[in-house]
Amino acid sequence: MSPTLLTEFGHRSTPIDGLIVIQTKRFDDDRGTIREIFRESIFRDLGEGSIQSARQVNLTSTRRGAIRGLHGEDMTKLVGLAAGRGFGAYLDARPDSASFGTLITLELEPGTQAIVPSGVCNGFQALTHDCLYLYCFDAEWTPDMRGVAVNPLDPGLAIAWPLAIDPHDRSLLSEKDASLPNFSDLRPGEAPAEQE
Repeated sequence: MSPTLLTEFGHRSTPIDGLIVIQTKRFDDDRGTIREIFRESIFRDLGEGSIQSARQVNLTSTRRGAIRGLHGEDMTKLVGLAAGRGFGAYLDARPDSASFGTLITLELEPGTQAIVPSGVCNGFQALTHDCLYLYCFDAEWTPDMRGVAVNPLDPGLAIAWPLAIDPHDRSLLSEKDASLPNFSDLRPGEAPAEQE
C-alpha cells in the first residue's frame, strides 16, 4: 500500500493569547504511521510567537494518573504526546497579557500539539500507562531560568483532572509541584520555574 495522507497540518487559536493548538500532518501505510512533529517553514508561517526552532527536545514517560506541571518557563514550547492519552492544562500567568488568568484544558493524543508561549504555564495528567509527552523548547533549560510555576491542585483554579489524585502520593505528584504556590499567591519572576 502506498502512503495515505490522513490529516493535513491544521491549527487554531485559543482564549489564551499566543497559545495555538496544532493538528499534525499524518500519513499511514502498511508499516504504520508518520506524523510531522515540527517543520520549520510551517511554524514560521504561523508568525511571531510561534516556535521557530528547537534548541532542546525532551521526552517524558509518565505513569497513569501522574501530573506534571503547571510550569511556565521563559521559553516557547511545542508540546504533545508521542504515545498514549493525556489531559493538558494551560494557564496564562503573564501579568501584562490580555488573557492573564485564563485557563484552558485539552484532551491530548498523538497528533494534537500546543504551542505554549513563554510565561504560560502548562501541565498534563497521563491517562494511560504508555503516556509519552514530547517537549520541544526554543531555548535550552537551565536551573536558574526565569519563569513561573503554579500548584496544579490549586483549589482556586479547580482544574478537573480526569483521574483522582492523592496529593501526598509522590508517584502521582512531585514534592516540588505539591509545594508550588496557588495562582492567587503568585509573584511572577520571583523564582525559577521547575522543569517538567
